[in-house]
Amino acid sequence: MQGEAQTVHGLFEEQALRAPDASAVVCGEVRLTYGELDRRANRLARHLAGLGLGPGGCAAVALGRSTELITALLAVLKTGAAYVPLEPTGPDRTIRHVLADAAPAVVVTEEVHRVRLADSGEGAVLCLDTSAAAVAAEQDEPLAVGLTTVDPACIFYTSGSTGLPKGALVEHRNLLHSHRGWREVYGLTPADRFLQTATLEFDVFTADWIRALCTGGTLVMAKRNFTLDRTAELSELHRLVVEERITVMETNVHTARRLLDHLQPRGLELGALRLLTVGAEKWYLDEQLKMQRYLGPGVRVINVYGVAEAGVDSTYFDPADLHGDVEQPERISLIGRPFPGNGVHLIGRDDRPVPDGDIGEICLTGPGVGRGYPRLPELTESRFAFLRGIDDRAYRTGDLARRRSDGLLEYIGRDSGAGTANAAEAEAVLRGHPEVRECAVTALAPEQGTAKRPLVAYVVAAEGTRPESSAVREYLAERLPKQLVPVAVVPVPALPRTRAGKLDRAALPLPAPRDHAGGSGKASGSVKGAGGRVEADGCTRGCLVLLVLFFAFFGSASLTSVLWPGSTDLSAVPESYTLAFSVLYGAEWLGFALGTAFLLFGHPSVARLGRGPVLTRLTHLSIVWLLAAWWPQDNMYRLTNPTDWGRETFMVYTFNVTLIAAAAVVGAFMFAQGPTAVRAGGERSGPSEGGR
Repeated sequence: MQGEAQTVHGLFEEQALRAPDASAVVCGEVRLTYGELDRRANRLARHLAGLGLGPGGCAAVALGRSTELITALLAVLKTGAAYVPLEPTGPDRTIRHVLADAAPAVVVTEEVHRVRLADSGEGAVLCLDTSAAAVAAEQDEPLAVGLTTVDPACIFYTSGSTGLPKGALVEHRNLLHSHRGWREVYGLTPADRFLQTATLEFDVFTADWIRALCTGGTLVMAKRNFTLDRTAELSELHRLVVEERITVMETNVHTARRLLDHLQPRGLELGALRLLTVGAEKWYLDEQLKMQRYLGPGVRVINVYGVAEAGVDSTYFDPADLHGDVEQPERISLIGRPFPGNGVHLIGRDDRPVPDGDIGEICLTGPGVGRGYPRLPELTESRFAFLRGIDDRAYRTGDLARRRSDGLLEYIGRDSGAGTANAAEAEAVLRGHPEVRECAVTALAPEQGTAKRPLVAYVVAAEGTRPESSAVREYLAERLPKQLVPVAVVPVPALPRTRAGKLDRAALPLPAPRDHAGGSGKASGSVKGAGGRVEADGCTRGCLVLLVLFFAFFGSASLTSVLWPGSTDLSAVPESYTLAFSVLYGAEWLGFALGTAFLLFGHPSVARLGRGPVLTRLTHLSIVWLLAAWWPQDNMYRLTNPTDWGRETFMVYTFNVTLIAAAAVVGAFMFAQGPTAVRAGGERSGPSEGGR
């Protein structure tokens, strides 16, 4: 019967007919059977239809973790509409953008979130807690809605480090195809119990409930989000897996690492678990094999790769597919082979397939590829396109991989330009340092006039160690070509994470000027960073800044009486006000000094944020003018006769208008979307903007 369903909620309804008394959803103490969940979803669907929701429309679902959340998702689908998963605790900017962009007919939420959500959109707001009686009064019979597999099922808005999220429309056929692949590869059965820990806004949440409820299994929702909730202990996650007899679980790489760190020292097991899938970012083979060895042969440990735009999961790697040992497993990440029916093509810069062993962009084809971005037709056309030699529409992921001689796909990283492969290789080697627990290597902006992209390493020290930056660079210099040795090693207490649990490369701190000559000759020398020079001696640069500030401050103070005689004369000012005016003059001299110093040393910091060369240069000069202009401006105003209209006009246009323009340039710079690669290089943060 499952193969005849035209929609994902149709698959769920088949399971509800087959076993209405079977356990469907568990969240804390609340437990619903398939029959109860289906009837609740039918009643809510009728209520939503009464609010105007139907085929061709969409509804935003913004609820906390509860059984009502699953009810709402199913109810929206039953009306024939698509749902937009929206995390109600997300940033205001994201919520406003999603609601404005998707323009949902209805927002399904709770009273506690009403004001925040109603203020951000124009659709009707339905609070399930305060409208419970009205919803319960609806008939529990299903609506008669005719849908096909190509009708929209959901729109994923996934926050990314490149700016505001974009909505990827996914059809029922895409999710039905993915479910068939999961069922075949994972061996899913109605006896399985699936743990759900992902955040609502990300595609993995949808994948979790579809795997469970379209198979006839039980979906166990964790009350806490182990990615977003920094106080959540892994002991709680372990206890939930054991007590709820979880058999299938997906998590992100960061949580998987933390989980193993919790289990291994204590000799703990994961109860009935038979399948653990891990995704969201690069998972190295040695980590996967370590997890597999610890959990034993009774648990399949799988690395998954995919994007929201192509049905969530596209490839998988099971260590059982290996034939013999792999050299240097700590340096590679295997994403294996496509799920059944998926196509994976590696494309070069000329849009042609690359030979096996060469690095190419991952392009996905097959029934999993969605419709694109409804509000961004130009981006849809460029990312969802027919490629040379491929007779199917392909989605260009922006991720890089190579196909090994054994046919398995090796993941390289996010395509951030010429430095991607170099950063990936340096990061893989850095992981082997005995005093490094976690690390990231990113490519900076190209040096001016060249294509060279210097690397910067970020390291989290292993417990009880304090690795010296110079020693880390020497370690890398002994194992890498000179051009792959990072120009700086930045110690950090922890790597920043996105809401999806992925490494947030855009949030990595800017490398401070440091001495890079402390290592061997292979690791020494000064280099240029993101748009400017990273000095070989940070102390020297700091001294230069102080000298410029000193001479500019006292130079402007000395020149005031020369250029504008009498402008700072306080003889006619009451004594009680002389101190205030003296402080004002000092502030103007300091502003001029800061502007001078920023003119000489500030451009690299502005360029590091990656807003483009023209806007960057204008912003740099605008900040200089905003700081420095107050000294000449105020002195000239003090000496100008109010009725000297020619001079007054000259000063207004010379200072006031230019200062307004400078402030506008800085504002434009702040709101511009800079490319991640220029800021910190590497992968983007959301599943819809890079691989999982």
